[in-house]
This record gives sequence, structure tokens and C-alpha cells, in this order.
Amino acid sequence: MIKKGILAINKPRDWTSFDVVNKIKHILKIKRVGHLGTLDPLATGVLLVTIGKATKLFDFCQNKEKTYLAKFEFGYETDSLDSAGKVVVKTDKIPTENEIRNVIGSFLGKIAQVPPKYSAKSINGKRAYELARNNIDFELPSKIVSIFEIKILDYTKNILTLSIKCGSGTYIRSICRDLAHKLNSYATMIDLTRTKVGEIGLEDCVDIQKLNEDNISDFVKKIDDLIFLPYINIDQNQVFRLLNGQTIKIDLQNGLYKLNDSDDTIAIISVSDGMAKMSLFLD
Repeated sequence: MIKKGILAINKPRDWTSFDVVNKIKHILKIKRVGHLGTLDPLATGVLLVTIGKATKLFDFCQNKEKTYLAKFEFGYETDSLDSAGKVVVKTDKIPTENEIRNVIGSFLGKIAQVPPKYSAKSINGKRAYELARNNIDFELPSKIVSIFEIKILDYTKNILTLSIKCGSGTYIRSICRDLAHKLNSYATMIDLTRTKVGEIGLEDCVDIQKLNEDNISDFVKKIDDLIFLPYINIDQNQVFRLLNGQTIKIDLQNGLYKLNDSDDTIAIISVSDGMAKMSLFLD
């Protein structure tokens, strides 16, 4: 019986993130399964699935850096900003690679971004994509997202291939739209692969179709394998006090630390001004 852990899945195209979660629930025959960041159905790549008490890691892992390989096709825009949508506008204005290079740097750093209307954003209790499908007019507010790196890998026959490293909550489809508009053109995202979440890359992932009841335990990673934090070394009395909600004095730099038992990480400990307290209990 797997009580807790993490599966690094290479999500296939046309599967929703919840399809993957439901498949894992069915194999393990347990209900407490989640994931650490949605991927659109048309996207492929790294999807971290949490099992048991590892589902508590959602908030902790939300801010992990993510890397994508994206392909944008210039010349048209769809209502969903990806290849699954309906074409709503076309253009003969196709930017040159030099024109793209001249503006792409403006997408680095903290930028304001409006999410796609076909997204899971909540509008008065309704998902934005539900309103869009029903032709209900609405506006989504912009939000600040972080783009750490954006590189042009190829530009051939109107198709731009980018590597994008970004923070949580970034919509690659919105980058596609905004980049094209900045160039007085239109574009649509035609392919997207998430190649990395934090330190976990595609090479660490397993294809969902390969998993079954007999082999799934071979691919479950420990929480310790995902949480790249220094260990905190304390005695049993200090452990007891932390696990019971007390603070303890400790000579460590401010920051987060992981507390392990003999098998795996059981807690995330926060240290501030010489005092340590429980931040997240995982056991």
C-alpha cells in the first residue's frame, strides 16, 4: 500500500490533468490523489501527481519554476489561442525573425498578462471557458507573472519555436497572443511541452500508459526526492515539540528546511530569527 509519494508523469496529448489523476486513482484504488499544476489537454510533458499526504505539497510547490517548449504559428488567431480553437482572425503580416528578436526581450521579468478566455479562471463562480463556450461576454483582469528566460530555438515557415522558463500562473498561450500583437500580427499556439517542473525533467517521467497495479510502486518517488531543501538535524525532544505546534530555538539561517524520519520527509520547518516552527506536516 503506497501511503504517500509523487509520480512524475509524461502527460500525453488530449489527456486532461484530471484524466491522469483518475487513472492513478483507479490503479492504486485510493481517493487521495492530486497534481501539482494543471497542463492543458493539448499540452504534453511533466505533470507531478501526488499520492496520499503528498497532496499537501500543492501550495509549497506552486511557485516552482517551470520550463516549456512552445510552437507558435503566425498568420491567424483562434478563440482559444491554440490549435483546438476556431479561427477568428487572419493576417498577411508575418514578422521576420529580426523583428521578433527586437521585441522578445520585453517579455522578460515581471510582466502583466491577461489569461486566455478559454481558461479555468473563475468569474463569479463560473469557469472562464464555460462562459466563452456559451458566447457570454466578459473580461479577465491582468495579473503579474514572472518570465525568467525566453529563447528563440527556430523560426521556419511562420512557425516560431521558443524555450520559456517561467513562474507559476503563466499562460504560454497569452505570450503567443501578446507577442504577435506587439508585432502587429496574429499567432496561435500549435504545440506545447512542459519539459521541467523545478528540478524534475522529462527524463524523470514515466508514460501513463505504462503504469499498472504491478509496476506503479517502482515509479513512485519519495517526497524527499522532490523537496530540494537542506535537512534540519534536531533531537527527538525538539522533533516532538515541533510536531506539537511549538517553536524551538535553533542556530540556523532563516529559511525552509526538511525534517526526515528514517524513510522520507515528514515535515517542512521554517526558521526565522533563531526560532524554528512547523510549516507543513506530511506524516
